[in-house]
Amino acid sequence: MSACSDKAMLLQGLLDGELDAVNAAACEAHLKTCEACEAEFRRLQALRGAIMAPAVAHRAPDSLRAGIEAMLAAETAAAPKPRRSVAVWAVGGLGGVGGLLAAGLAVMLVAPQVTEAGIDRQLVASHVRSLMANHLTDVATSDRHVVKPWFNGKADIAPPVPELSEQGFPLVGGRLDYIDGHVAPAIVYSRRLHTVNLFVWSAAGRPRAGTRTVQRDGYSLVEWTSGTLRFAAVSDIDPADLRQFKVAYVTHASDTPH
Repeated sequence: MSACSDKAMLLQGLLDGELDAVNAAACEAHLKTCEACEAEFRRLQALRGAIMAPAVAHRAPDSLRAGIEAMLAAETAAAPKPRRSVAVWAVGGLGGVGGLLAAGLAVMLVAPQVTEAGIDRQLVASHVRSLMANHLTDVATSDRHVVKPWFNGKADIAPPVPELSEQGFPLVGGRLDYIDGHVAPAIVYSRRLHTVNLFVWSAAGRPRAGTRTVQRDGYSLVEWTSGTLRFAAVSDIDPADLRQFKVAYVTHASDTPH
């Protein structure tokens, strides 16, 4: 039993977080009714997980980069060409293995930027789906002593769950989501009539210093890393309010017993 032929590209886009919120929601709804597509999506998830496993990663030796740079320099000196992108020039200017290695190096240098944009799209899509699909919480309570232990055994991490009602962000509950290849806790707060989703997952392999504020598709994201955890708050509230939420969470998370 094979997946629907017209859904193959959509499944890839959903997996990589490349779909907009509407198409992502439609694709997820299709997965609930089509066993073949659901099985194919799980297969793709498993394949990506295997490829991303730490045991698979292998850092190329510094001598490889030095050799590629030397080949590029020699080619430039021997036959100057009009300036083009590094990846195109490498394939056209160098033959065989040398060209492929140079192109691969160029891809490795630009890939992190694409990945960050993809994660941002995942975060916004997950936030929108939680509002559209009536699945905002798996555990609905304002009691942090219920929400935090609920994550135990369901995800690899159990983040702090401070109560922030006095700061203007009352706790609504929590649920499980899937971000950057990880099952991720999503802690839900509110701001007047608006929802704030706080996604938390492992920062391993993607360290980030400081705080990053992004606006995408009409939504605001504030992302930061603390210790081994990465946090991303998403909402349609004003970016200044979302930064205020981040400050309140970080301040009171440190006072919350782990």
